[in-house]
Amino acid sequence: MADDKENLQEAETGDEESGAKQPVVGPDGLTRKDRMKIKRHGMPEQTPEDRVRNFSSVVLGYDDETAYAEAQRCLNCKIPRCIDGCPAEIDIPGFIYAVLENDLEKSYRILKAANALPAVCGRVCPQEAQCELTCVLAKKSPVAIGRLEQYVAEKMLDHYEKEPPEIEHVPITKEKVAVIGAGPAGVTVAMDLKRMGYDVTIFEALHKPGGVLNYGIPPFRLPRRILNAELNTVAGMGIHVRCNIVFGKTLTYDDVMAQDFKAVFLGTGAGLPSFMGIPGENSNGVYSANEYLTRVNLMEAWDFPNADTPVFVGKHVCTVGAGNTAMDSARVSLRMPGVENSYIVYRRTKDEAPARREELHHAEEEGVIFKFLTQPIEVIHDDKNWITALKCIRMELGEPDESGRRRPVPVPDTEFTIPCDTLLMAIGQRPNPIAMRSIPGLGITRWGTVTVDEETMMTEVPGVFAGGDVTVGASTVIMAVGHGKKAARGIDAYLSGLRG
Repeated sequence: MADDKENLQEAETGDEESGAKQPVVGPDGLTRKDRMKIKRHGMPEQTPEDRVRNFSSVVLGYDDETAYAEAQRCLNCKIPRCIDGCPAEIDIPGFIYAVLENDLEKSYRILKAANALPAVCGRVCPQEAQCELTCVLAKKSPVAIGRLEQYVAEKMLDHYEKEPPEIEHVPITKEKVAVIGAGPAGVTVAMDLKRMGYDVTIFEALHKPGGVLNYGIPPFRLPRRILNAELNTVAGMGIHVRCNIVFGKTLTYDDVMAQDFKAVFLGTGAGLPSFMGIPGENSNGVYSANEYLTRVNLMEAWDFPNADTPVFVGKHVCTVGAGNTAMDSARVSLRMPGVENSYIVYRRTKDEAPARREELHHAEEEGVIFKFLTQPIEVIHDDKNWITALKCIRMELGEPDESGRRRPVPVPDTEFTIPCDTLLMAIGQRPNPIAMRSIPGLGITRWGTVTVDEETMMTEVPGVFAGGDVTVGASTVIMAVGHGKKAARGIDAYLSGLRG
């Protein structure tokens, strides 16, 4: 691209000053040409042998020296295409340059101004498909933007544990806004609106805020200490958070309107699991991945009986699917007591698997057994209806389907069984319709998602906005953050129009 060419030419020759080419020197004394010679720094991790025995963080994070050295690789481009690849619109060169200035507080302020959850996003977002993909060094080896975001955010959260920052008190000068769901989209819109002076209340169905961050992502990928520290900043701003309230049941849209809320944001996610509809799927020992991960992650079933929520896991666990939820389910299973084998069963090849490459790699390292080009066709059970095996058939790839991926087709006479006493279905989630049914007039697609204006995130009902998975199906945390930012601007514009 022309922008890339200009950025690289500038890196190699310097900026033009007074008609002469001069090397551009950063606060560390390096020119851009020097930076291009520095190799990307790997992420230290627990060994696979150690980490499959615990729920502690797999990645150990950069130390100060490594983070500084990686920050030196940023070219501080005149045309920063990395920002174009970030749904949260973070000033990426700005926060990295502040690392080189040894000003982590400034770096964190830059991150936090654009992203309510930088420590979370630094760990779980697919930077390789977003900001790092558009980095000018992507063809060579992009700057490790996500790892630097994780470093800065976690370093400052640790610092604030010892020396709490000044609370960001913004006086309420505007209307009441209701946010339904305390996931990444809801938290983002709430924090952005609060900064604008709105009186914001979040209503959350579960007993803890965080949404999928709390119930879906295991602690070894997102430590709860980090997540809780990020979420505590919400209450610290004066945002009201009310848990154990199911919108559409214990609280309706009419109830909200009766409480003088002037706008509503729907951020209820996509927590309704899908199943295959194969014979025997209602056998004992068959879970949706959502239920399984909620029991383990949110309700700490891995620590039963110290925790109150049990979960049955046998010796041979099969997970159907190959997305990030499937990887989480299979890797969690390996860490549960008594499990001998954890399988991933997927009807396409590894190349078509939608999970992040990093998650696939970690699963392989830890001993997950992959059965690619394999399609379940029946759940076999005993006379007490407990699953004993998964009957499958071999697949091969045919012509591309509507998604552009080659369609898997069965290979005749290739049926076989996999011993299995726990089966986890991770083949996709849809929005739960309970919340939507409470709001008359919402536009709903055939996939069960809410239709919105892509610029303002307003639905077909004036004053009702939506974002995150409820509008696009299961997606990424950073996409939900981006939707939250758009919705906050949309709500402000809508309510400003009413005031005007």
